[in-house]
Amino acid sequence: MSDTIFALSSGAAPAGIGVIRVSGAQAFAAVARIAGSVPPARTARVRALRDAQGALLDRALVLAFPGPASATGEDLAELHCHGGRAVIAAVLRALGMQPGLRPALAGEFTRRALTNGRIDLAEAAGLADLLSADTERQRVAALAAAEGMVSQRVRGWLDRLAMLAAVTEAQLDFADEDDVGTDQMGAVREGLANLAADLRGVLAMPPVERLRDGVQVVLAGPPNSGKSTLINLLSQREVAIVSAIAGTTRDRIEATVTRAGLVYVLTDTAGLTESDDPIERIGVERAAGAIVRADLLLWLGDDTPPRADAIWVQARSDAPGRGAIVVADVAVAQSDPASVERLWEMIAARAEALMPRGDAVAFRSSERAACAAALAAIERDEADALIVAEQLRLAIRALGGILGIDATEVMLDTLFGRFCIGK
Repeated sequence: MSDTIFALSSGAAPAGIGVIRVSGAQAFAAVARIAGSVPPARTARVRALRDAQGALLDRALVLAFPGPASATGEDLAELHCHGGRAVIAAVLRALGMQPGLRPALAGEFTRRALTNGRIDLAEAAGLADLLSADTERQRVAALAAAEGMVSQRVRGWLDRLAMLAAVTEAQLDFADEDDVGTDQMGAVREGLANLAADLRGVLAMPPVERLRDGVQVVLAGPPNSGKSTLINLLSQREVAIVSAIAGTTRDRIEATVTRAGLVYVLTDTAGLTESDDPIERIGVERAAGAIVRADLLLWLGDDTPPRADAIWVQARSDAPGRGAIVVADVAVAQSDPASVERLWEMIAARAEALMPRGDAVAFRSSERAACAAALAAIERDEADALIVAEQLRLAIRALGGILGIDATEVMLDTLFGRFCIGK
């Protein structure tokens, strides 16, 4: 029997309300000892909370959620107390003195929900992302996963695979039986081809982590090309030192900017030049590496950009002698805020192509790896039913891992519960 756990489940005190959860076999008994009695299931009642000596701790709303129909799948009680630090500390201390109770570990309530089948692994991952979401688009993607959108997609694939596996097993074991039919492996291969196309569609989309990690925008060019000025203009704060002295920026300088729900990591790099200074050479090498790894490159040089997909920026276009220079994409002047906004519009248009679509179900990198493994298992067109059966088994195992379920159980449930061979 697992321990009964308790913890403050709402925000840190002080707050208007402090919600304390207790989950496990001893939850109701423990709450009854400090609240006098446990109210009927899913009914809020005001109770006086008292310690072991009978001293009043608080008057709180008490709710009881009998398992397995609770958030954790166990008996679960909630104490909605006043949210002061001293009140919360006193109630937690009183619970800690109850036999069989201990403070919960980080994430333990959600882990018990997963263990007890209230949520699956993809929903748990979505909940973790939801708790750490900083932008609206992160919230939307995380909420979709927490509400089971990823799980529904994967379960649909597993159902299709399990049915195909059942047909394949029937062909292997009972191909000579009249009620099984003749050769159905052509239909199985067609089903696998359709599923492979679905998996390729998922893998063609960016991972959901893109929304959290942001778009890496690197500013590069020769010394004194205006990189430091531009990063300050784009971030609207003094991030980099601006100087007419060549080599002022010797290492990468980063600034994080959030616009329209997207995160951008702007990186100012050292000027690309030949130098005898060993420190400056290191900065140039790091700048060259940043250019290669950048999601978007803003090139501020007057010569051709080192990447064909770079946004070629004519920086300091209001400086003497700069107005006649023609570049491919956009001119920016410190005295013209509209020019900076035009550059931002170009950056945002490129960035959207790197992000998951708002109407699409976005998968995490680990989930995409499982999809890739499933695709690798089924994408070869095989005629031998034994090989196809192994392909199906590997694909089911890979996709089952996304939900944290046993792939064998998926196959057996479908074989005996939905597919009948009349025997």
